[in-house]
Amino acid sequence: MTDLTADATAIEQPGAADRNPAADRNPAAPGGGRTVAAAVPPSLVSRLAAGITAAGEPALVETVAPLTGELLAGLPQSTPADVEVAFQLARRAQPAWAALPVRRRAAVLLRFHDLLLKRQDEVLDLIQAETGKARLHAFEEVLAVAMAARHYGRAAHSYLRDKRHGGALPVLTQAIEARRPKGVIGHISPWNYPLELSIGDALPAFAAGNAVVNKPDTQTALTALWARELLIEAGLPADLWQVVIGDGPVIGPAVVEHADYVSFTGSTRTGREVAQRAAARLVGASLELGGKNAMLVLADADLDRAAEGAVRACFSSAGQLCISIERLLVHRSVADEFLARFAARTRALRLGGGLAYGADMGSLVSVRQLDATVRHVEDAVKAGATVVAGGRARPDLGPFFHEPTILDGVTADMAVCAEETFGPVVAVYRFDTEDEAVTAANSTPYGLNSSVWTRDLRRGRKLAARLRTGTVNVNEGYAAAYGSVSSPMGGMGESGLGRRHGAEGILRYTEAQTVASQRLMPIAPAFGLDDRQFAAVLTGGLRVLKALRFK
Repeated sequence: MTDLTADATAIEQPGAADRNPAADRNPAAPGGGRTVAAAVPPSLVSRLAAGITAAGEPALVETVAPLTGELLAGLPQSTPADVEVAFQLARRAQPAWAALPVRRRAAVLLRFHDLLLKRQDEVLDLIQAETGKARLHAFEEVLAVAMAARHYGRAAHSYLRDKRHGGALPVLTQAIEARRPKGVIGHISPWNYPLELSIGDALPAFAAGNAVVNKPDTQTALTALWARELLIEAGLPADLWQVVIGDGPVIGPAVVEHADYVSFTGSTRTGREVAQRAAARLVGASLELGGKNAMLVLADADLDRAAEGAVRACFSSAGQLCISIERLLVHRSVADEFLARFAARTRALRLGGGLAYGADMGSLVSVRQLDATVRHVEDAVKAGATVVAGGRARPDLGPFFHEPTILDGVTADMAVCAEETFGPVVAVYRFDTEDEAVTAANSTPYGLNSSVWTRDLRRGRKLAARLRTGTVNVNEGYAAAYGSVSSPMGGMGESGLGRRHGAEGILRYTEAQTVASQRLMPIAPAFGLDDRQFAAVLTGGLRVLKALRFK
């Protein structure tokens, strides 16, 4: 197999420490919009925090605005006892909700859809204030949630309606498959996409007749609480969606302990713990976990389109996206040309933290994410990799900003090669044959998302069938597959279990129940037949059914 590590001499670039500190830095985006303090005043925090299930005089935890490093909010923390109360309230509210016709439940989602689009500026401010991402990337969350609300608002009835099946004895037996709600869903959502990964996964649960106890990450709890408030305005009973927040190792297990089903998005390490706890109680779980996603640029790709797509795929939300691209596999014959175009576009990205459109990339969410990004870059450069673009933190813009970074010459012994960075860093590798590219793309234990770029769509789909990822995008980085909300989305391997979106995204929140009705005669000897005669009649019947091609 040809060496898939990049040839660091192909494009002469100085290391991060050797470059002019100002000459090639990413430009700052023009300012604009309200300040974080104006967008998230104490009155708003108090109003939203009232939606947290936390009794007595709970301890407060402070969150920080990533864009400025300033105090954002002080939020009450739930206790395990509060989690138990939340489940009690949700469980009392759930039967009446489940008893409503599906179309009435779905109508709440459609009203929510309209309210969300009408009041999107409110939540865009909150998402930016809590995550630090650029406004366009925050809008991706609004877009995804609106699409999910529309889809399940229109399609829930068809997914959940009773289905007739062939019975044990044709005509005499009638079998109906019904879908019943699980009950109360324990939903644990992360900080990186606080709107989409809180309410986006909760909407089909509500449409299916369930209640939800949601533990959002404390850093981004205000966004989830805003979504809850809006869904209640759209007609959801208030007790049906409970929100608890607190330290993950304390509150997370308490949620799993009481849930009838668990929905989790987060790290693979934590996902294993959630799965083990759910399995011990014999309750189901869906887990969307980590990834080390690859983008394959074939020899016949449109290089300008591929370079533009790579920028979006690698640096949306500053790379803090489970389905973003962290490995670029490029055919050797076009690698230099592609890399030059990709690097030029990456260096031109405007970084900024205004609560307005205009910035191409925002901030990382915390010092932890910044440290992980810096560690991967510094480790790679020290071991011989070359920084083609970026490579530096940008404290001049804010405490957690880091430039979008391209690394060339990455080898298997470098941390960035196999570990998920979850930051704005991508490594470039070269390949000679498609077999090599497929082997490299599949060389990770993860299997969440991948991307293939080619002018030949048939070729792209054929190659996609060989990639071990839950979604494959041809001539797009991630949005085409994720945005196709009638199709399932999820991971293979260590990237998780189960799927969101489509039929699987709502049926996971239900139990299948078969109701079979028998008419005229039992499935037992009758009409004077003895056991031997009964067995002979059914034997003959089975042969006839096969000959008539009954299923």
